[in-house]
Amino acid sequence: MDLQSCVPQDKFDLAAIARARAAGFPAINPILPELLEWLQDINWPVADQTVELLSGSGPEIVPHIRRVLVSDDSVWKYWVLSRLCGRLSPVDLAQLIPDIARLADQPSDEDVAEEVDVEARALLATL
Repeated sequence: MDLQSCVPQDKFDLAAIARARAAGFPAINPILPELLEWLQDINWPVADQTVELLSGSGPEIVPHIRRVLVSDDSVWKYWVLSRLCGRLSPVDLAQLIPDIARLADQPSDEDVAEEVDVEARALLATL
């Protein structure tokens, strides 16, 4: 299977997510970063199905989430924290606690404006 066919080409490409789901893990692990990009705007039609797919990815998603959490894209951080992180296994989520705590305690001005710190604290409160 061509893994690139499992990466949405636009925000309406639900068929690509269906192909990714059919291919399953670990086959789609190489495209996890590209799939994670579709959480940059949760209003995109592919976003919710992508969250559902990625929530079952296992520990392989952790380094890719970490890259989002240290990026300058506060909106993306917010969506990853609010929609995806809480659906990870406790073991996988535990690996992200230092990054989440940093966002809760030392947010950038943009993170504060987008309420990333609020979402990080809420997520930490569930642990």
